[in-house]
Amino acid sequence: MLKKFLGEVLVIIAGKQAEELSNLLNDKKYINEFSIAKKMDLTINQTRNLLYKISDFGLVSFIRKKDKKKGWYTYFWKIETLKCLEFLKNILLKKIGQFTHQIKSRETKRFYICERCNIEFNEENALLHNFTCNECGDIFVTKDNTKLLRELNKRLDKLKRELELVNEEIDIENKKIEKRKLKELKKQEKIKAEKKVKKKAKKTSKKKLVKKKAKKVTKKIPKKKISKKKIPKKKVKKKKKVTKKKTMKKSSKNKIKSKRTKKK
Repeated sequence: MLKKFLGEVLVIIAGKQAEELSNLLNDKKYINEFSIAKKMDLTINQTRNLLYKISDFGLVSFIRKKDKKKGWYTYFWKIETLKCLEFLKNILLKKIGQFTHQIKSRETKRFYICERCNIEFNEENALLHNFTCNECGDIFVTKDNTKLLRELNKRLDKLKRELELVNEEIDIENKKIEKRKLKELKKQEKIKAEKKVKKKAKKTSKKKLVKKKAKKVTKKIPKKKISKKKIPKKKVKKKKKVTKKKTMKKSSKNKIKSKRTKKK
């Protein structure tokens, strides 16, 4: 059913040629435009025109890659299934609204017809024409809307069933998208956890290296011996000289005193 719905959407936008694209384009992988052109038996410009028409509605996405040898860009295309289904849903809702409006008008209002010309008029237009046909001059007859109402109700029921199926497909696609998002989140969480572990390992390894280096440095540098403060040599020499002079003076004085005592 999904392929059928996608085909309907592409036909509405780009015509019958685009019906094959629903089978070729995938919603998971991007497909090369040259391979699409070969499979559809179209030129690259024709395929691009079809894809550009669809991309204007946002129902197709693309990636471009540069060919290193030739230098030009090649486009890779992918169909957006959820957007296509939502697009189809909106079309169905509009049609359902139109049919419901027609049914209500047929049930509540009167319609007149010229049996010879097979021309239909509503009550207002019939009054303007005095219930007579301008072309043949026959009098209008009230139209029996029972058959038309049956057909309209049948079409409306089909549209409602189709809308239910489209809604089911939309729910399935939403679930798929949620699963993909959860997988991506889990992958990102794993990557973050791995990065944290690596950072912690780097920090611990750096700390260990710093400790090892510190130990090596402490082993190489010898411990300084604590030495008592010594008086500088210059000061000591001065003191010694002073003492010598003092002793000499004392000895000379003693000698003089001894001489004086002898004389006496």
